[in-house]
Amino acid sequence: MKHLTKHISCTIMIVLIVAFDQITKYFASLKLSDGDVIGFIPGLVQFRYAENTGMAFSMLSGARWVFIVLTVCVCVGALYYLFSNRCKSLWLYWSIGVVVSGGIGNLIDRICYGYVVDFIEPTFVDFAVFNIADCAVTCGAVVLIGYLLIDAFKDAKKPKENTDG
Repeated sequence: MKHLTKHISCTIMIVLIVAFDQITKYFASLKLSDGDVIGFIPGLVQFRYAENTGMAFSMLSGARWVFIVLTVCVCVGALYYLFSNRCKSLWLYWSIGVVVSGGIGNLIDRICYGYVVDFIEPTFVDFAVFNIADCAVTCGAVVLIGYLLIDAFKDAKKPKENTDG
């Protein structure tokens, strides 16, 4: 029963993040696709519509099907790992779920439009325009890496068993 509750909660989280991502992209397309720029937090963030056919920073533009196949494989593998009860750590479990939600959000765009809708533009630094799904992938990956580093150091500190007879 404990696993079922965890799986239902994770599924709801994934659906909510994907829905929020898709709703914000819809409004960005509706309000910004004519070239308008809307200030959000002066000096920090503005909203500007962009279509990204590549991955981060538009790298590998035009490789739509490669990204679709790769994203589907990673998301299916991650979901299998999560829902097969192999993942014992809640930190690991939830961070993978957040990464998957971002992957699904951008996957929907790639399949439906052939590009990913980006609209969040930092103005305090020269950086790429991004979206909510990108935020989910980044935040989930940061937590995942942090967990893996802590776990690696924790294992390194464990005393080794004496195997001498």
